[in-house]
Amino acid sequence: MEKELLLMLPGPVPMPERVRYAMMRQAINHRSPEFGAVYADCVRVLKTAFGTTNDLFVISGSGTAGMEAAVANFGRDKDIACLVNGKFGERLYKISQRYGKAAEIKSDWGTPLNLDALEERLEQGAQVVTLVHNETSAGIKNPAKEVGRIARKHDALFLMDGITSVGGDVVEADAWGADVAIVGSQKCLAAPPGLAGISVSNRAWERLCKNPPFYLDLAAYKKSAAGKPMETPYTPAVPLFFALREACLIIEEEGMAGRIARHQKMAQAVRAAVNAWGFSLFPKIDAKHEYSNTVTAVSYPQGMKDDEVRPIIKKMGIVIAGGQDHLKGKIFRIGTMGAVSAPEILATLAATQHAIKKTGYKVQGDGVQAACEVLG
Repeated sequence: MEKELLLMLPGPVPMPERVRYAMMRQAINHRSPEFGAVYADCVRVLKTAFGTTNDLFVISGSGTAGMEAAVANFGRDKDIACLVNGKFGERLYKISQRYGKAAEIKSDWGTPLNLDALEERLEQGAQVVTLVHNETSAGIKNPAKEVGRIARKHDALFLMDGITSVGGDVVEADAWGADVAIVGSQKCLAAPPGLAGISVSNRAWERLCKNPPFYLDLAAYKKSAAGKPMETPYTPAVPLFFALREACLIIEEEGMAGRIARHQKMAQAVRAAVNAWGFSLFPKIDAKHEYSNTVTAVSYPQGMKDDEVRPIIKKMGIVIAGGQDHLKGKIFRIGTMGAVSAPEILATLAATQHAIKKTGYKVQGDGVQAACEVLG
């Protein structure tokens, strides 16, 4: 009997049955009051998850579409300082190169950002700052509040990728001064891939570029959202909106405080297991940076092969992530985002511990027991 794989990735993540069933209904007129109500529910809950009272829109496109919308609408022809310590910081930098004069402020993946260099770049005239709040490629959470403070000090716009933190960790877009913030539907929200939420401050609107893209024209989204019923400017992915609305209602029922606490506890359990095994967490954090609460990145010990470990785990019905780009074969990553709780975490850790032992490596201690102590 073929069974579904348990996806313990940094997105996409397992979707609750309610979310999956929501996509099965017949399509509706996307220019109707019924769709407007669906869209309004999504926006209401997402504003809570973002920690914002700013305008918020949902785009039919992945998180990368949200990234491009942010840069294309507010960074075109401007001097952009891009903070980079992982793959998705690099992606924002590459997007910024297409629209403005982009400067990469680079740190090694999984190491602290160079905030002194950011200050220098802003003093030289940078008008926009980009940041990935939660860098899943390396398992590090970056200091968005501090970056926002520095950007505001120099009167620069702050564009924040919250794609893998919104809905699963503390995000306070308004308090942190994030003029534009982004989320992806298939991450902590536990909805299907294909939608991106994006919030925009009044300050950002005042600096809207004069030549925005057509499909990602956020002024067009603002105009359509202000109508009655609430609409999108172009045909939306209606089934995905149904699913996102259901995911948002689940978030509302759980409450953001409880949801954040659950994500934090799951991550603590994974880190406890890693420590018990005697493995090292990949990121190098300091007083301003933290380990991610939505994915844990772990360094392989010398001699352990990724192409041996993860296939064993997959045979047991669970998928975890490897490293990306130059980190392929050097780390593995376990996602703790979305609808997962103790059963999924413990099953993943048991399968991972089994795979590690099967490759011939002797762990120092029982990671599953260490995780149980956290979860209990």
